[in-house]
Amino acid sequence: MPVSNEYIGFVVDQLEPVGEIVWKRIFGGVGLYLDGLFFAIIENDTLRFKVDDSNRADYEEAGMGPFKPYKEKDHTMQYYEVPIEVLEDRDELSTWARKAFSVALAAQRKKPGK
Repeated sequence: MPVSNEYIGFVVDQLEPVGEIVWKRIFGGVGLYLDGLFFAIIENDTLRFKVDDSNRADYEEAGMGPFKPYKEKDHTMQYYEVPIEVLEDRDELSTWARKAFSVALAAQRKKPGK
């Protein structure tokens, strides 16, 4: 599941209107952070945003499903692929990214001790 530096650069550039994105290589992929909060993952040159009930319909309407990190297992993660037409439109991508960040923020607040 390689992630190319070119793709990382493209995604970070596209997300520039959202704020300063920090990326880190994790588990063969790349994690994207905004204000220190993990809200997206890149795997196999595919961008996926964090999803919950507040934004899942956007992805499902676009025909996207949950990230399945292990093809041979049924386990899924609450990260959905960003449609290519959204990825290529900075304004739309910014809207989707802000929603994903809000999901990550809400999840963090639910953790004990937060």
